[in-house]
Order: sequence, then structure tokens, then C-alpha cells
Amino acid sequence: MKKTIIKTARISLLTALVISNISWSSLSDEENNPPILTLNGFTFRDLNKNGKLDIYEDTRLSIHERAVDLVKKMTDEEKANFLMGTGMPGFDGIKPVIGAIEGRVPGAAGGTYEIKRLGIPAIIVADGPAGLRIKPIRKDDKNTYYCTAFPVGTALASTWNEALIEKVGKAMGNEVKEYGVDVLLAPALNIHRNPLCGRNFEYYSEDPLVSGKIASAMVKGIQSNGVGTSIKHFAANNQETNRLSINEHISERAMREIYLKGFEIAVKESNPWTVMSSYNLINGTYTSARKDLLTEILRNEWGFKGIVMTDWFGGFAGAESIMAGSSNVTQQLSAGNDLLMPGIEAQKKAILENINNKNLSKEVVDKNVERILELVLKSPIMENYKYSNKPNLKENAQITRQAAAEGMILLKNDKGVLPFTNKKGKIAVFGVTSYDFISGGTGSGDVNEAYTVSLLDGLKNSGYSIDNELKAAYTPFVAKVKDAEMESRKKEGFLALPKRLPELKLDKEEVDKHAVSSELAIITIGRNSGEGGDRKVDNDFNLAQDEVELINNVSEAFHAKGKKVVVILNIGGVIETASWKDKVDAILLSWQPGQEGGNSVADVFSGKVNPSGKLTMTFPIKYEDTPSAKNWLGTPADDPKNVTYEEGVYVGYRYYNTFNVKPSYEFGFGNSYTTFDYSDIKLSSSTFNSSITVSVTVKNTGKTAGKEVVQLYLSAPSKSIDKPKEELKAFAKTKDLKPGESQTLKLTLSPKDLASFIENQNAWIAEAGTYKVMTGASSLDIKKSVEFTVPNEITVEKVKKAFEQETPIKELKQ
Repeated sequence: MKKTIIKTARISLLTALVISNISWSSLSDEENNPPILTLNGFTFRDLNKNGKLDIYEDTRLSIHERAVDLVKKMTDEEKANFLMGTGMPGFDGIKPVIGAIEGRVPGAAGGTYEIKRLGIPAIIVADGPAGLRIKPIRKDDKNTYYCTAFPVGTALASTWNEALIEKVGKAMGNEVKEYGVDVLLAPALNIHRNPLCGRNFEYYSEDPLVSGKIASAMVKGIQSNGVGTSIKHFAANNQETNRLSINEHISERAMREIYLKGFEIAVKESNPWTVMSSYNLINGTYTSARKDLLTEILRNEWGFKGIVMTDWFGGFAGAESIMAGSSNVTQQLSAGNDLLMPGIEAQKKAILENINNKNLSKEVVDKNVERILELVLKSPIMENYKYSNKPNLKENAQITRQAAAEGMILLKNDKGVLPFTNKKGKIAVFGVTSYDFISGGTGSGDVNEAYTVSLLDGLKNSGYSIDNELKAAYTPFVAKVKDAEMESRKKEGFLALPKRLPELKLDKEEVDKHAVSSELAIITIGRNSGEGGDRKVDNDFNLAQDEVELINNVSEAFHAKGKKVVVILNIGGVIETASWKDKVDAILLSWQPGQEGGNSVADVFSGKVNPSGKLTMTFPIKYEDTPSAKNWLGTPADDPKNVTYEEGVYVGYRYYNTFNVKPSYEFGFGNSYTTFDYSDIKLSSSTFNSSITVSVTVKNTGKTAGKEVVQLYLSAPSKSIDKPKEELKAFAKTKDLKPGESQTLKLTLSPKDLASFIENQNAWIAEAGTYKVMTGASSLDIKKSVEFTVPNEITVEKVKKAFEQETPIKELKQ
């Protein structure tokens, strides 16, 4: 029988379908407005007045075609609503535009506007970088909705293992999808410009290549679940102090080579669904209102196809500005910032007024709305995905345990103290953080997990015996100071900054007693930070006096008995190590390792896992050695309004290596329980053409299986502009090599890898001359090198001028 579509009422339509033998699945109930029908594999809600299917309802067409058609059917008011989120649940004083989205996923960060008459649902977005952040307990609901607390960004990046990070992302995305969230507001990949940034624990590195590659792997993993990501904060969100209003003066070269490069890699390699613009201004203009950043660079140069959303209240200068609703919505939307989050009534009013008075063009509004619609149309909620509220938490916990262990870095290991295999003797565990192990940072980077494996539990799970007398002294003290800290945070609210817990004061006689009865001492030094504030030099970057005394007393007592001392650094960012590292025998940098942290530490401590993590940032000898130290936070000092990035491209190891400033631990550093040999470095050609491949063989020359991170640095000619001594251009991690086993790794360099940005030519240019390739175990531990030539200058890419400076910047040069 011929299949036909008959224009008819609902009850007649059902009859017609049966008579005509048309393939159909279900007719909606009366609650749908208009009714939903799935026909021959595509979904629509009603026949239009001509008896035909509306374009936006035809799932056989592309998402773009459907979105374009939908825009035509929307009123100006619907468009204005659609350009904003629906408010932030629980945020005092801010009236939501439509009503908060607390209902579907409590604890989510926000959502988009629902248009019932067109069948467009609201999508849900939620934090964050170390795992999904939602409320675990819900009103009138006996179930719990815990999420996995994964290792923080610094820990994940320290694995240098893209395949493992993609696996972590896949697990994270599983929880996003199964809890009914459509977009995860992660990963965060801002540069570690300064070790005091309060959110460095969320970010990956001082180097844009590492940041971009790790972020790309994370995005691929999360989005493999059919949910989206929002890479953030675009761009140069490198301090929390006055983050809503700080004006950063940065050269175009520094922006493109350092602060944008990681985002460029992530966009081009992983196609994130969304990008989140940052709070700060760059050269006098908010990033959310910079057309050169959001349209010319992000979309036209890099080919980004998704939406840009503001950070929450982005474009407002502060609390008073938020209350007044005084962000420049016209400038933001015209620049290419599609979605204003979380959305407030004053913004809707401003959008409608500017549409009516022609200050906001129809073309701009329609394009912004179209891009948001494309996001909604490919979301799980649009597909009516039946999320289970039951992600695979057990399996994900094992992934976080593995990732945390692989990201740990063995900074010191005199005479092979670790792995410690003596499980008969007692271990004396010192330091309040040993008894209050930190799984992750605070703020939007926090996670509501079901449990955290403490350091003591991890050691016990691995069969170690703990000095219970020492534990009995610490336990009530830690409980008391922890309760006081949590009460303080509760009073300060969501963005309360964590404070360091004071150390238990133990006299030397008591420490001596434990040195007699125990075989080894562990001292844990902890640090925490979070969104909304930056760290300090005293009692944070530098050890506090009570911590210094603890290290001194324990080391003296245990060394006097011929016993060893191991320090575990349970931190999210860099601290000072040079003044005390020679007093102890081993240092294990565990980072903030997520909810399985104690087990992960024990895996490395016992030798079950051979540490293979490497530093993705430099540990300076003293804070003042940091290249940005003299202008950190900006001026005036008490309430900074402006900050100038005088160090230019000399961030991190680029500065230390070029200017011969000795670090405590260099970028790329990390020890192992085994040793590796590098040999047979070869180039695919001695002359660069369109690309060049570097191969090097790594052999495990020790007695324990292990992995090695091979880092490729490039030294380029510097005739036209000042350049760092060397820059990381590629890296790869070996498989788990057995003793005596070798692996040959191949790393390829493209023309862009050779190029620097020349501002007066608006171009990426690779100079003619000799280039030196260096492969090694860190930025200072170079094993093999080889040279190639570029016969003629290569103009790799011409771009439009961007980031016009308000005032000239005097940048650091050799």
C-alpha cells in the first residue's frame, strides 16, 4: 500500500496511520504541547497548516538546518530568554529570568531556556574539573547522588599520559550523562603564570602544549558519552584576586604563544561543544566582549563551531554591578559570546531594548540563538535520554585510583628508601594532613563524593602497621581543629577559602620515643586552595614555623636511630622545598589525588606502582625567583585594578632555562624506581620540508618495570625576535617497560611547531637556519640531541591584528 501523510486531527491521524501502513512508534499524551509523533524514523510534533512536516522537526536534516528554521519561528522575547541562562539557584539577591533549574538536577550550575511550544527542552550544565558537582542529598528523596572525586588537574597532567586521561574523561562523562547533565563545565586549562594562583590545582601546567594535549584528551573522553564540555576560562584567567575586574596588559605575542596555545590545541584536536569566556579584561576590554578573541581567533582562525558562554556573571565589574545588571550585553553578544550565564532579568530587558532600538542587530541575535539551538539539538535531553541516576561509581573509583598513582611524582629517593616493603615494623605517621588527607580543592572544583580513602586507611589496606600511640595523640587534635575550620567555612559560604590546619606540637622527647618503636617516619605536608582567592607566600608557599619544627624534630630523632623519613606532599600547587628537602630521605608528591587518594599513595609507597609522574611546572628555590613575582596581582597592591605581564613569553621553564635561574625541581622532573637509557636519536630528514619526525629509543636499564616520559625540546634561531632557550614541542610516554626492554618512540614536528609569532608581521614565522632537537627526561636532563636546517623562512600563518594595547608594554628580553 502507498505510504501517505494525511492532514487530519489527532484521532483521525492515528486511524490514517494504521490504514496507510505507515511505520510509527508512539503518539504523545495530552501533556505534550504540541503532540509528539515519531514517524518513519524522524520525530515531529504536529503537521503545519499545509499538512507538511516543519523543517526543525525533521531529524533526517542536519542540526544546523533545523536550528536555522527554529530561529525563524521564535519571537524576540523567546530569543532574549534563550540568550541567557535561567538563573542561579540559591544566589541571594539575583532574580532568575525564568526560574531556577534546581528541579531536574539539584546542585547543577545552571541551564538554558525551555520553549515548550517548539519542543525545545532546557539543557543542564554543571561543574567541574575534578568530577561532576551536584547535590548528593535531595529533598524528600532517600537516594544519594554521589559522584567520583577524580585527581585534581595538576595530578592528572603529571601523568603525561593522554590515553589514561581520555579514560578518566570517559568515566567522568559517564557520571555526567547518567545524572541527567548535558554539559560539564570543564576542563580548565589556564596557564600557571604564578605559583600563588588559587586555582592552579584545577589547571594543568605552566606550558601550553601540556595544557592543550591533556585538555584535548579529557574532552575526547567526556564527549565520547554524547555529552558536552566547556573548556575554560578563555582566556588568561591566571589570578583570582579581583578576578571580575582585573585589567591584564598582555602583548599579542604572549597571548598567542602562551595563553591561547593550549586552547587552540584543544579546539582543533577535540572539538569541545562549548567554550567559557573568562572574567578578566585584556588590554581594557572584557574577554566576553572581545570580538578579536571570540570571533576572529576562536571561530575564524581555529574553526570552532560550538557556543561561547560567559563565566557566571562574566562582564560585571563586581557585586554592585551584578545587582545593577550593568554588563554590556550588546558588546558581549556582538563579540560572539552567545550565552550569558547565569542570566538575570536586567540582561533580558537590555537585550530587548537594544533589539528594538537597532543597537543589537537581528543578524547577531539570530546567529547567537542559532548556535545555542545547535547545542540543545544534539544534547542528551533533546534525544530524550533516560538517564539512570546510577553511574558506574565502583568502576570509576578504580580509574581514579590508577590515574592518581600514575600522576604522583617521586621528587627524592635517597638510597632507595622507597618502595618501603617492610610490613612488619610500625610506621610513625606525623602531620595533621596525614589524618585529614586532602582529596581536592574547594569552590567549583570540588566534588561531593561518597568517601575519601585516608592516608592511614590506604596504608592499612596495603598491610602496613601504624604507630597507634601516635595516632591516638593526633586524632582528637585533628578533629578539633578540623571542626573549627569547617565551621569557619560554613559561615563564609560557598567561596570560603580553606585555611591550613595548625600542627600538633610534639616535644622532642615524645618524637624520640616514636623513633625507637617505629621503623620509618612519614610526614605529610598539606595545602589547599580554591576559587575566589589566591595563595600567600608566608605560611602557604613557604612552610609555616610549626611545619619546619616538625620536619626538624622528626628527622633528627629518626636519623639518630639510623631510620628514614619520607615526606608526602598532599598539595594542589607549588610550595617551597629547597630549604628542607635535604633534611629528609624521600619526597613523594601525591598532589590532591581524589577520593581513592590513600590507596593510590600506598600503591606507590609499596612499589605496587612504579612512579612515572613528571612535573608540569617549575618548583623555584624561592618565590622571588618566579618571573611574574614582581608584578603579581598588579597595582595598586591593596586593591589591584591593572596587572602587566612584563615577563612576556618567559613563563615557567622558558624563563628559568633562558636566564640560568636554578630551580629546586625543574619542569619535567620526576624520579622512578628504575632507570632508563636513551639511544639512537634519528631524524626523518636533515632538512625540514613540510614536517619532520624524530625517533628515539628508550631502554629500561634497571630491575623494575616502569614507564618513562620522553620530552622533546626545540631550540630555534632567534635573528628576528628574542626567543626562549628551548621550548617543549612534543612528548610521549612509553608503555610499561620490563627490565631490559626497549621501545622506540616517534615524535613529529609541524611548521607551526617551529614558528614564533612576529607581531609586526601579524604572522607565525619559522626562521631559516639551524634548529636543535633535544630529547630528555626533563627540561634540564637532556639525553640526546640532533640538528636540522630550515633552508628558507616559512610564513606558516597570517592572521588579523588582535589585542591592541592601551599602553606600550616593556617586556623581559635576553
